[in-house]
Amino acid sequence: MPSVRQIRRRIRSVQNTAKITKAMSMIAASKMRRAQEAAISGRPYADHMRSLLADLAAQPHDEEQIHSLLTQREVKNVEIVHITPDRGLTGGLNSNVNRAGSQFVLEQKAKVTVVAAGKKGGDFMVRYGADVKAVFTGIGDRPTLLDTTPIARIVIDDYMQEKVDAVYVVYADFVSTTVQRPVVQPLLPVAPAELPPQHAFGYIYEPDAATVLSALLPRFVEMQLYHFMLENVASEQSARMVAMRSATDNANEMSDDLTLLMNKIRQENITRELLDIVGGAAAVGG
Repeated sequence: MPSVRQIRRRIRSVQNTAKITKAMSMIAASKMRRAQEAAISGRPYADHMRSLLADLAAQPHDEEQIHSLLTQREVKNVEIVHITPDRGLTGGLNSNVNRAGSQFVLEQKAKVTVVAAGKKGGDFMVRYGADVKAVFTGIGDRPTLLDTTPIARIVIDDYMQEKVDAVYVVYADFVSTTVQRPVVQPLLPVAPAELPPQHAFGYIYEPDAATVLSALLPRFVEMQLYHFMLENVASEQSARMVAMRSATDNANEMSDDLTLLMNKIRQENITRELLDIVGGAAAVGG
């Protein structure tokens, strides 16, 4: 049985851990609110932009005006953008996203290459044996559009040069503070919307359709990746806050249990010493 001194040392260690996890939970909570606001405020723009381009792609047009990012080909090579945090202490978030990404790779019959955004996902894909083309780290909890531009450039160039025939994004979609859902989202090619016949009419572009789509589609891909990054950051901070709060509660509970154990041992020691005193006094009196 451990001594009172050993248990007191363990209690002090657990209490220090609880202080650290509580501080990390508070920091994650402050970052979480900012990340949630950025992710939620960006959803309407992302949804409308996706809907606009899908409608435009569904309109009647000449074959020579079809942009290469809209062209659907036989899928022989697939590329995934695997978005994860750089750090751990997020509960099961990293493992869930990595599991979703590896499951998607396993289900593909085509050759799969990976562009990892985040240290945890990049390290996992390397250990998994996937064909990792690039790893982007250090994006931080306040990503900007410039942070996702290099990723978008790799994806766009690979698709336009027909190195890959489909592009997907794996990330953690923010649902609520306690729920973050791993999602595999198709990115390229942009799928045309199904329009009713009365809406299927041609647009007149200025200067022309090819020029407008050539300028708009790359911006769309960059914006989509940026929005997915914001969703992942919001999920990361929410998961970290919940995990650190749970760790703090567990540490406090462990501290209480150790304190109770220490008091029991002290009581047993005091009782044993009293019995020794009483026994010695009885022996002397006898």
